[in-house]
Amino acid sequence: MNTLVVFAHPVPGTYPFAVKDALCEEMARHGARIDCLDQHAEGFDPRFTPADHAHFWGGAKPADIAAQHERLDRAERLAFVYPVYWWGMPAIMKGWIERVFAGDYAYRYGSGVADRCTAGLKGLLRDRPTILLGIGGSIERTYERYGYGEAMRTAIDVGLFSYCGIRDVESHTLFDVEGEANAARRAAYLDEVRAIAAAFMAPDRPARDAKREHFGAALREEREPR
Repeated sequence: MNTLVVFAHPVPGTYPFAVKDALCEEMARHGARIDCLDQHAEGFDPRFTPADHAHFWGGAKPADIAAQHERLDRAERLAFVYPVYWWGMPAIMKGWIERVFAGDYAYRYGSGVADRCTAGLKGLLRDRPTILLGIGGSIERTYERYGYGEAMRTAIDVGLFSYCGIRDVESHTLFDVEGEANAARRAAYLDEVRAIAAAFMAPDRPARDAKREHFGAALREEREPR
């Protein structure tokens, strides 16, 4: 089972690395072949360039993005591991999404560029099990009180992944992990991460529909292009 793990943290030896390692080791123990895309270690450039803009309007695909597409195309499962910065992904990971989830590769309106704003949306990415693992400094009550968790699910689970055709998404947040006072919590979370990974790799894992789960009866499907 080819699994692409997209990871973002600049400092080896920090807790996010321990979380990533626990997830990858447990998935590998259950048969996953891991391709770990360590964005900082690989020097990924998250900046949306003039070449990306030209590609958005139908021009040639930048070579570095073509390489990312090859890795994404090979993946049968996806995992994203990241520290939560300002209630979302770090800039380098958000930039990866902005550049890699490109029009006419990840989504399309109608038959292509000419139909933008005039035809219905179609997600083009092959749906596959996807796990999001955010590592947060704030307590869970803060996420609940101010709706940050719901906002993240709307923007990331649905707004990024479901928009592009990946609806089998499950997301988890590790809360309140910072400081020496939380050392025991961090250790316990690593056991939880291993359990999450084992369940994610289980052959009888039921497929999820993040969009329907999030919006429920209020869901209104986009029109498919005619």
